[in-house]
Amino acid sequence: ALLCSIMQPSKDKNTEKAEPFYRLSVPKKTCSEIINEARNVLRTLRTRRPFTPTEDQRKLFGSGSSRPPQSRPPSVFSLHASSFDLAESRPVSGVRLSPLDHKPVLVTFAKDEDSSISLPKCPADDAEVRKLSSARAHFFRRTSQGSFLSAKMVPSDQNEEKLDSEEPAMMNNLCRSNNNCLAEQRSYAPFNDESRQLICNERISRSEKEDSLKGTAGKFLFQLRGESDQMKKPGTSLSWPRSPGWKRRVTGSEDETRINESEEEEIFWHIKILPILHELEKVEDNIENLCLACTKLYQALNEGNMLGKRFKRRSVLLKILYKLVDIDSDPLCLKLAKIILAMKVDGKHLLGVCKLAFKICKNEKNDYIIQNDRLLDCLLEVLRTEDLQKNDEALLYCMGAIKFMSGNAVLLNEMVNKGAVEMLLQLMKQINKVKENDTYFSNLGHLLVQLTATLRNLADSPPARCQLLCNGAVSELCVALEQRTNDKDVCTYIVRIFSKLSSYSDFCAALADCSRCYVLFLALLNKHQKQQDLVIRIIFILGNLTEKNNQAREQFFKERGSVNTLISLFQTYHELDLNAQKWYHGRGREEKNNPKHPSEAEDVLIKLIRVLANLSIHPSVGAALAAAHRIVELLVTVLEYKSVDDCEELVINAATTINNLSYYKMKSSAVQDKKLHIAEMLLKLLMSNNMDGVVEAVRVFGNLSQYHEICDFIMQKKIYKFMIALLDAKNQDVCFSACGVLLNLTVDKNKGALLMEEGGIGKLVDCLQDFGPADWQLACLICKTLWNYSENVTSMASCFGEDTNTLLVLLTSLLDEEVALDYSLDTDLRDYHKLYWEREFKPVAEKLLDRIQSHHSCLPAVTITPF
Repeated sequence: ALLCSIMQPSKDKNTEKAEPFYRLSVPKKTCSEIINEARNVLRTLRTRRPFTPTEDQRKLFGSGSSRPPQSRPPSVFSLHASSFDLAESRPVSGVRLSPLDHKPVLVTFAKDEDSSISLPKCPADDAEVRKLSSARAHFFRRTSQGSFLSAKMVPSDQNEEKLDSEEPAMMNNLCRSNNNCLAEQRSYAPFNDESRQLICNERISRSEKEDSLKGTAGKFLFQLRGESDQMKKPGTSLSWPRSPGWKRRVTGSEDETRINESEEEEIFWHIKILPILHELEKVEDNIENLCLACTKLYQALNEGNMLGKRFKRRSVLLKILYKLVDIDSDPLCLKLAKIILAMKVDGKHLLGVCKLAFKICKNEKNDYIIQNDRLLDCLLEVLRTEDLQKNDEALLYCMGAIKFMSGNAVLLNEMVNKGAVEMLLQLMKQINKVKENDTYFSNLGHLLVQLTATLRNLADSPPARCQLLCNGAVSELCVALEQRTNDKDVCTYIVRIFSKLSSYSDFCAALADCSRCYVLFLALLNKHQKQQDLVIRIIFILGNLTEKNNQAREQFFKERGSVNTLISLFQTYHELDLNAQKWYHGRGREEKNNPKHPSEAEDVLIKLIRVLANLSIHPSVGAALAAAHRIVELLVTVLEYKSVDDCEELVINAATTINNLSYYKMKSSAVQDKKLHIAEMLLKLLMSNNMDGVVEAVRVFGNLSQYHEICDFIMQKKIYKFMIALLDAKNQDVCFSACGVLLNLTVDKNKGALLMEEGGIGKLVDCLQDFGPADWQLACLICKTLWNYSENVTSMASCFGEDTNTLLVLLTSLLDEEVALDYSLDTDLRDYHKLYWEREFKPVAEKLLDRIQSHHSCLPAVTITPF
């Protein structure tokens, strides 16, 4: 397997001269068989996945974002009740008006006879506005001007209005922050649609409506219906009959649809909802009670089928909830966000509540309360139902909140169970349909950053990985990668997803089957060559693809410019690493701050060399790379300027790749041209204290020692003594590599005597005894070395000395199938051992045993001792 120049026993030991082992009489083997049997000669490399540090704070865009702050939505913003105002949504005329010379006089409607409700006063200046924005100032202002649940809160046909974007309201912005619910209603343009008047208002007077707010309306209404007896019974629970559907009437234009409120909804509002709203007013100083009241409110709304847009008093209720946003309490805001989202708001209101959810989720300390309040369901519903282009900014903050949630293991598992993976991929498909010339393309890029960042977190979950694979995530991510080549943030997150998932064989195979991924990766490498965080992950992915998939090796190699791109990257990061090393040495510092961890440039080189090593496994690709002088030069340069103490993984990877390329023995081989220089560089590695580095250097010498120049170099530098010493390592791989070098050295008759030095024969026999039954390839290699050494010897006693009898006993025992093969092993492992025992070890061992016996007939009787 080492392409060793070794000697084979002749067919007739008495008449024919021994022939080299490489003149095989066995049938010609396929390339795959040769590669499988080339133990530790051609080896793929594994490496650590690039490390991404966790952000100190949760942000919409991380600290490493390529987006300038002025061109991206903010992660930090102020959010108050006024944030839900729709006044700013009115179209502007575009004409600059001159200021008025007189002060406007506020006129109240004639129907507004309640003088106890005063009109709001505008704050004197900005400082006062800021001062009054705190929770305590808000409550002080509200209680001093009137309750937000005033007697006029039940809307009539004059003051009923819509708060949602379907019917934008008009009001004074400056006065709104200081208003109560009734004053707000009066400051709006009134609706005169008689059809909007409440059904129950036709039967009760103004004083009766005031009583209803104090908790008596429900009883009064039931008495009108002859149900006073039921109301009087203590502890009786009311069952609210639900109508099969809501009555609808079209008024005004064709597009304007109004929903009539049923009598039972009127009753439910007064009996169930209003008492909770009163409770919200009474406990405004107690956050815990406010939260409890909000929970009761959500349950009551759900019970009365009042969630969504069909509820007529929705606008009044939402205004009350918006006012509570000013209270600086995340638990309360969480309750409010859940109710507001369930009311199916849209437009500016949807943006406001998504920002509110974002603000809550941004604080990692809130994860626990979020787990218990099902906010995730509401946010996923927004992603599922809202229009992508109409509400792109709201979806951005909604997706940002979900991204923060995915950083928590419990919430992440909840997402997976609720089908978030499939939902996110569907959203990505919608985004991918928007082309670059579309006006929404840039804004949707911000949303795609949040989406891909969430998918990256989901990739840590095994069930999510399965769902990603089953729902075609590979192709959809590739489409996004192709469309967003200029967006480094999106590219980085998608590449991070592939970096994580390509570590798993099933996903790696799916990615390898996506033919355009290679073109995309090469395009990104060429475009973002100096973006280390992006480059290193793409190189890591390519290393995973080429580790086990021979088709991937060939397909990547055949892509136009693939090798040139790798060479260009190698040169770029080699220069960066070299300059960094000069910088350290120029300041008298021999080592980096963290010598155990590679620098950024070193890390890229490590993973880049791994790709080259993996590519070289493919016969035609490996031969082409071995003939690429620039690649071999760069690999040798790494050994020249970098010691194993500086960066162990980099140096060892370079040696492994050189070893793989040295396997291809051809005239055009650049390794062959530089073999002596390579041997000199390996000598430095061989003499290091790093055992992994020593083993790798020995492996390279195992291939290079096929050449006479290298054998002479080994003898001249006394390297053979080091190889003999390694036989004592008691490690199978170390002994195998060292024995391979000694085997090639013994081909030269003049060098055969080297085994007599340093106790080489005895150490080979010890290795045969220690590892023979467990490693038939190593046992075969030892027998071949002893065969070459004993070729022209007439006396076994002078050849093997005192180890002759031990060797005879060993060979006799190992050639006995019942003794040598362990039949207690499982069938597959036993068959594997038997195959190598029969094909590799037995033919060589039998010839060696015959030779020893024929030249040493006076041996004492041999006793076979089972192993």
